[in-house]
Amino acid sequence: MTPSREEKKHWAVEDIDFTCIDVERVRKDEDLFYLVACASFIESGSDLYTHNLVEYYRGDAEVEGWLRGQWEREELQHGAALRAYVLHVWPEFDWERAYRGFLDEYSGYCKVELLEPTRAQELAARCVVETGTSAYYRALARATDEPVLKHLAGLIANDEVNHYKHFYKYFRRYRSQENIGRSRVLGTLGRRTLELRNEDADCAIRHVVQVYKPELAADPARVRELASRMSRTVRVNLKPETTIKMIMRPLELPAALQAMIEFPIRQFMQRVILR
Repeated sequence: MTPSREEKKHWAVEDIDFTCIDVERVRKDEDLFYLVACASFIESGSDLYTHNLVEYYRGDAEVEGWLRGQWEREELQHGAALRAYVLHVWPEFDWERAYRGFLDEYSGYCKVELLEPTRAQELAARCVVETGTSAYYRALARATDEPVLKHLAGLIANDEVNHYKHFYKYFRRYRSQENIGRSRVLGTLGRRTLELRNEDADCAIRHVVQVYKPELAADPARVRELASRMSRTVRVNLKPETTIKMIMRPLELPAALQAMIEFPIRQFMQRVILR
């Protein structure tokens, strides 16, 4: 029997040959360092959020099983692979010390009470988050010509799209069960889109800078400038149409209604994503 796409062996960190990294091509790219290091922190802390989601969906064996058995494992694998890349190219960076500081602060942002008020709305919110992360890694893959990082970012982006598909499938089930109207879904999508550039990224940047460039950390204006440069790198390498389409999908608009309101929604989403 031919294995399905889901049954095929998932890639592992051991599959990435970090000795093939063209170090000279990327080592002097400081913005790239921060993009990869910050992503490695957020992905490595994903188990905190997984535990909250498992608690929130307790009693739903399918969702619980997928969160524990696939989503958490793959997210932590992303963190491990990105960490390995950072340490291979920038071995002087004390990743562990910086991550400990990040985790101390980040854990305060990961609370069950901060989730959406209903299960369907939280799944819609997760669709937005997965859209943002897949777009981030696609942009990262376009932003570099270093082959190993390009390949790794592409693998992670594909995982994030697959995660989106799972959250969307579960969203549709809960939306039907809860009879959630489009106005509430739109509210969740809009709110979470506005939060795509949220405290998670700000927290990661602060703690990476504090250890890697402590003299920079003492100047908030320069840290903001760094964050702006990172956002600009992602923005210029983003394909907004795909991103907007993914964010809007949970609305499941009929053709006639979509024709009426798609343009203003797209304008709003595009201003937020590309700001």
